Amino acid sequence: MARMRRTHLVPLLALLTVVGLATPAAADQRAPSVRPLTVLSFNIHHAAGLDGVFDLDRLTTEIRHTRADVIGLQEVDRNYGERSGWTDEPAELARRLGMHVVYGANLDLEPPAPGRPRRQYGTAILSRYPILEWHNTLLPKARPEEEQRGLLEAVLNVRGLDVRAMTTHFQHDNAEARVLQANAVAAAVRSAAEPVVLTGDLNATPDTPEVRTLTAILADSHAEAGRGDGFTYPAEAPAARIDYVLTDALPVVSTVRPTEASDHRPTIAGLVVWGPRY
Repeated sequence: MARMRRTHLVPLLALLTVVGLATPAAADQRAPSVRPLTVLSFNIHHAAGLDGVFDLDRLTTEIRHTRADVIGLQEVDRNYGERSGWTDEPAELARRLGMHVVYGANLDLEPPAPGRPRRQYGTAILSRYPILEWHNTLLPKARPEEEQRGLLEAVLNVRGLDVRAMTTHFQHDNAEARVLQANAVAAAVRSAAEPVVLTGDLNATPDTPEVRTLTAILADSHAEAGRGDGFTYPAEAPAARIDYVLTDALPVVSTVRPTEASDHRPTIAGLVVWGPRY
Protein backbone atom coordinates (compact mmCIF):
# COMPACT_ATOMS: atom_id res chain seq x y z
CA MET A 1 0.00 0.00 0.00
CA ALA A 2 2.80 2.44 0.82
CA ARG A 3 4.54 1.89 -2.51
CA MET A 4 1.29 2.43 -4.39
CA ARG A 5 0.54 5.62 -2.48
CA ARG A 6 3.87 7.17 -3.37
CA THR A 7 3.16 6.71 -7.08
CA HIS A 8 0.06 8.90 -6.76
CA LEU A 9 0.30 12.38 -8.26
CA VAL A 10 0.81 14.80 -5.37
CA PRO A 11 -0.41 18.32 -6.18
CA LEU A 12 2.53 20.52 -7.10
CA LEU A 13 1.26 23.35 -4.93
CA ALA A 14 1.52 21.22 -1.80
CA LEU A 15 5.08 20.23 -2.67
CA LEU A 16 6.04 23.86 -3.17
CA THR A 17 4.52 24.68 0.21
CA VAL A 18 6.90 22.27 1.98
CA VAL A 19 9.97 23.79 0.33
CA GLY A 20 8.75 27.31 1.07
CA LEU A 21 7.58 28.46 -2.37
CA ALA A 22 3.86 28.63 -1.61
CA THR A 23 1.78 29.38 1.45
CA PRO A 24 0.00 26.70 3.50
CA ALA A 25 -3.25 28.67 3.12
CA ALA A 26 -3.02 28.51 -0.65
CA ALA A 27 -2.27 24.79 -0.54
CA ASP A 28 -5.25 24.17 1.71
CA GLN A 29 -7.55 26.16 -0.58
CA ARG A 30 -6.49 24.33 -3.72
CA ALA A 31 -6.04 20.84 -2.23
CA PRO A 32 -7.85 20.54 1.13
CA SER A 33 -6.71 16.95 1.75
CA VAL A 34 -2.98 17.73 1.44
CA ARG A 35 -0.82 18.90 4.36
CA PRO A 36 2.89 19.76 4.72
CA LEU A 37 4.29 18.35 7.95
CA THR A 38 7.70 18.58 9.64
CA VAL A 39 8.48 15.54 11.78
CA LEU A 40 11.27 15.00 14.31
CA SER A 41 12.55 11.74 15.77
CA PHE A 42 14.83 12.14 18.79
CA ASN A 43 16.18 9.73 21.38
CA ILE A 44 16.72 12.28 24.16
CA HIS A 45 18.64 10.07 26.64
CA HIS A 46 16.39 11.43 29.44
CA ALA A 47 17.77 14.93 28.62
CA ALA A 48 21.34 14.03 29.59
CA GLY A 49 23.77 15.45 27.04
CA LEU A 50 27.19 14.44 25.79
CA ASP A 51 28.61 15.90 28.99
CA GLY A 52 26.41 13.59 31.08
CA VAL A 53 24.54 16.56 32.54
CA PHE A 54 20.74 16.61 32.75
CA ASP A 55 19.73 19.88 31.05
CA LEU A 56 16.13 20.30 29.97
CA ASP A 57 16.76 23.91 28.94
CA ARG A 58 19.38 22.80 26.42
CA LEU A 59 17.16 20.03 25.08
CA THR A 60 14.14 22.34 24.73
CA THR A 61 16.21 24.88 22.80
CA GLU A 62 17.48 22.25 20.36
CA ILE A 63 14.00 20.85 19.76
CA ARG A 64 12.57 24.34 19.26
CA HIS A 65 15.17 25.08 16.58
CA THR A 66 13.87 22.21 14.43
CA ARG A 67 10.44 23.87 14.16
CA ALA A 68 8.89 20.41 14.06
CA ASP A 69 5.12 20.00 13.97
CA VAL A 70 5.18 16.41 15.28
CA ILE A 71 7.89 15.01 17.55
CA GLY A 72 8.53 11.39 18.50
CA LEU A 73 10.78 11.07 21.56
CA GLN A 74 12.43 7.99 23.04
CA GLU A 75 14.11 7.43 26.44
CA VAL A 76 11.79 9.86 28.19
CA ASP A 77 11.64 9.96 32.01
CA ARG A 78 8.49 10.74 33.95
CA ASN A 79 9.22 11.24 37.65
CA TYR A 80 11.76 8.46 37.15
CA GLY A 81 14.59 9.41 39.46
CA GLU A 82 17.46 11.64 40.46
CA ARG A 83 19.14 11.33 37.05
CA SER A 84 16.42 13.63 35.63
CA GLY A 85 15.58 15.54 38.79
CA TRP A 86 12.34 13.58 39.28
CA THR A 87 10.96 15.67 36.40
CA ASP A 88 7.80 14.89 34.45
CA GLU A 89 9.69 15.38 31.20
CA PRO A 90 6.81 14.98 28.70
CA ALA A 91 4.62 17.48 30.57
CA GLU A 92 7.47 19.95 31.01
CA LEU A 93 8.57 19.76 27.36
CA ALA A 94 4.97 20.23 26.20
CA ARG A 95 4.60 23.27 28.45
CA ARG A 96 7.83 24.86 27.27
CA LEU A 97 7.17 24.17 23.59
CA GLY A 98 3.45 24.99 23.69
CA MET A 99 2.48 21.59 22.27
CA HIS A 100 0.06 18.76 22.99
CA VAL A 101 1.60 15.58 24.41
CA VAL A 102 0.89 11.91 25.10
CA TYR A 103 3.17 9.49 26.92
CA GLY A 104 3.71 5.75 26.77
CA ALA A 105 5.10 4.30 30.01
CA ASN A 106 6.89 1.09 29.04
CA LEU A 107 8.48 0.85 32.47
CA ASP A 108 6.03 1.65 35.29
CA LEU A 109 7.65 1.29 38.69
CA GLU A 110 6.54 1.83 42.27
CA PRO A 111 6.99 5.39 43.61
CA PRO A 112 10.00 6.15 45.81
CA ALA A 113 7.70 6.93 48.76
CA PRO A 114 3.95 6.85 49.53
CA GLY A 115 2.11 9.73 47.92
CA ARG A 116 4.80 10.32 45.28
CA PRO A 117 4.14 9.73 41.53
CA ARG A 118 5.00 6.40 39.95
CA ARG A 119 8.41 6.13 38.31
CA GLN A 120 7.98 5.80 34.55
CA TYR A 121 10.20 5.52 31.47
CA GLY A 122 9.14 5.32 27.85
CA THR A 123 8.25 7.35 24.77
CA ALA A 124 6.32 10.51 24.01
CA ILE A 125 4.61 12.22 21.08
CA LEU A 126 4.38 16.01 20.99
CA SER A 127 2.16 17.75 18.44
CA ARG A 128 1.27 21.28 17.41
CA TYR A 129 -2.08 19.85 16.37
CA PRO A 130 -4.88 18.48 18.57
CA ILE A 131 -4.58 14.85 19.64
CA LEU A 132 -7.88 13.06 19.07
CA GLU A 133 -7.02 9.68 20.57
CA TRP A 134 -3.99 7.68 21.64
CA HIS A 135 -2.82 4.40 23.11
CA ASN A 136 0.39 2.58 24.01
CA THR A 137 0.96 -1.09 23.13
CA LEU A 138 3.64 -3.17 24.85
CA LEU A 139 5.82 -4.99 22.32
CA PRO A 140 7.00 -8.62 22.49
CA LYS A 141 10.31 -9.69 24.00
CA ALA A 142 12.61 -12.51 22.93
CA ARG A 143 13.76 -13.08 26.52
CA PRO A 144 11.94 -12.35 29.79
CA GLU A 145 14.82 -10.29 31.19
CA GLU A 146 14.81 -7.80 28.30
CA GLU A 147 13.62 -4.26 28.80
CA GLN A 148 9.93 -3.75 28.03
CA ARG A 149 9.45 -1.83 24.78
CA GLY A 150 6.30 -0.24 23.38
CA LEU A 151 4.57 1.38 20.44
CA LEU A 152 2.90 4.73 21.20
CA GLU A 153 0.22 5.85 18.73
CA ALA A 154 -1.71 9.12 18.49
CA VAL A 155 -4.25 10.31 15.94
CA LEU A 156 -3.69 14.00 15.19
CA ASN A 157 -6.05 16.47 13.56
CA VAL A 158 -3.72 18.26 11.14
CA ARG A 159 -5.91 21.13 9.95
CA GLY A 160 -8.83 18.82 9.27
CA LEU A 161 -6.82 15.78 8.12
CA ASP A 162 -6.37 12.87 10.54
CA VAL A 163 -2.78 11.58 10.70
CA ARG A 164 -1.58 8.66 12.83
CA ALA A 165 1.74 9.39 14.53
CA MET A 166 3.64 6.47 16.02
CA THR A 167 6.90 6.23 17.94
CA THR A 168 8.89 3.27 19.23
CA HIS A 169 12.26 2.14 20.60
CA PHE A 170 13.46 -1.39 19.78
CA GLN A 171 15.65 -3.68 21.88
CA HIS A 172 19.30 -2.64 21.68
CA ASP A 173 21.10 -5.97 22.11
CA ASN A 174 19.03 -8.68 20.43
CA ALA A 175 18.12 -8.86 16.74
CA GLU A 176 15.58 -11.63 17.42
CA ALA A 177 13.66 -9.28 19.72
CA ARG A 178 13.82 -6.47 17.17
CA VAL A 179 12.32 -8.72 14.49
CA LEU A 180 9.43 -9.60 16.80
CA GLN A 181 8.93 -5.93 17.60
CA ALA A 182 9.10 -4.90 13.93
CA ASN A 183 6.44 -7.48 13.03
CA ALA A 184 4.14 -6.11 15.74
CA VAL A 185 4.67 -2.53 14.58
CA ALA A 186 4.09 -3.53 10.94
CA ALA A 187 0.76 -5.08 11.93
CA ALA A 188 -0.27 -1.83 13.61
CA VAL A 189 0.73 0.16 10.51
CA ARG A 190 -1.31 -2.11 8.24
CA SER A 191 -4.38 -1.71 10.44
CA ALA A 192 -4.25 2.10 10.46
CA ALA A 193 -6.91 3.93 8.45
CA GLU A 194 -5.03 7.26 8.53
CA PRO A 195 -1.76 8.27 6.86
CA VAL A 196 1.07 7.01 9.09
CA VAL A 197 4.23 8.69 10.35
CA LEU A 198 6.45 6.34 12.39
CA THR A 199 9.41 7.73 14.32
CA GLY A 200 11.83 5.73 16.37
CA ASP A 201 15.18 4.50 17.54
CA LEU A 202 15.17 1.06 15.94
CA ASN A 203 18.67 0.15 17.14
CA ALA A 204 19.36 -1.31 13.70
CA THR A 205 20.72 -0.12 10.37
CA PRO A 206 18.63 0.08 7.17
CA ASP A 207 19.97 -3.20 5.73
CA THR A 208 18.73 -5.38 8.62
CA PRO A 209 15.65 -7.64 8.44
CA GLU A 210 13.86 -5.75 11.22
CA VAL A 211 14.17 -2.40 9.46
CA ARG A 212 13.36 -3.93 6.07
CA THR A 213 10.14 -5.29 7.55
CA LEU A 214 9.06 -1.68 8.06
CA THR A 215 10.53 -0.13 4.92
CA ALA A 216 8.63 -2.73 2.88
CA ILE A 217 5.42 -0.90 3.85
CA LEU A 218 6.63 2.62 4.69
CA ALA A 219 9.01 5.03 2.98
CA ASP A 220 12.33 5.68 4.69
CA SER A 221 12.40 9.47 4.55
CA HIS A 222 16.18 9.74 4.62
CA ALA A 223 16.73 7.04 2.01
CA GLU A 224 14.33 8.83 -0.34
CA ALA A 225 15.03 12.50 0.39
CA GLY A 226 18.03 12.64 2.69
CA ARG A 227 20.91 15.07 2.85
CA GLY A 228 24.16 13.45 3.92
CA ASP A 229 24.67 9.96 5.30
CA GLY A 230 21.96 10.34 7.95
CA PHE A 231 24.11 8.80 10.68
CA THR A 232 22.62 9.42 14.13
CA TYR A 233 24.68 7.44 16.65
CA PRO A 234 26.82 8.11 18.60
CA ALA A 235 26.10 11.82 18.57
CA GLU A 236 29.68 13.04 18.95
CA ALA A 237 30.97 11.01 15.96
CA PRO A 238 28.02 9.21 14.34
CA ALA A 239 28.85 5.99 12.49
CA ALA A 240 25.42 4.39 12.03
CA ARG A 241 21.87 5.34 11.09
CA ILE A 242 19.53 3.80 13.65
CA ASP A 243 16.96 6.60 14.12
CA TYR A 244 14.19 7.00 11.55
CA VAL A 245 11.18 8.83 10.21
CA LEU A 246 9.18 6.26 8.21
CA THR A 247 5.95 7.17 6.45
CA ASP A 248 3.43 6.39 3.74
CA ALA A 249 3.34 10.10 2.97
CA LEU A 250 5.79 11.73 0.53
CA PRO A 251 9.23 12.61 1.96
CA VAL A 252 10.52 15.87 0.51
CA VAL A 253 13.64 16.44 2.62
CA SER A 254 15.38 14.69 5.52
CA THR A 255 18.31 15.94 7.60
CA VAL A 256 20.19 15.04 10.77
CA ARG A 257 21.23 17.79 13.20
CA PRO A 258 24.36 17.84 15.37
CA THR A 259 23.54 17.98 19.06
CA GLU A 260 25.11 18.16 22.49
CA ALA A 261 21.79 17.50 24.24
CA SER A 262 21.73 13.70 23.85
CA ASP A 263 23.83 10.70 22.80
CA HIS A 264 21.76 10.44 19.58
CA ARG A 265 21.42 13.02 16.83
CA PRO A 266 17.85 14.02 15.92
CA THR A 267 16.51 13.32 12.44
CA ILE A 268 14.03 15.73 10.83
CA ALA A 269 11.85 15.09 7.78
CA GLY A 270 9.68 17.41 5.74
CA LEU A 271 6.69 15.49 4.40
CA VAL A 272 3.61 15.97 2.26
CA VAL A 273 0.73 14.06 3.86
CA TRP A 274 -2.58 13.41 2.19
CA GLY A 275 -5.59 11.26 2.87
CA PRO A 276 -7.59 9.20 3.45
CA ARG A 277 -5.17 6.30 3.41
CA TYR A 278 -7.45 3.85 1.57
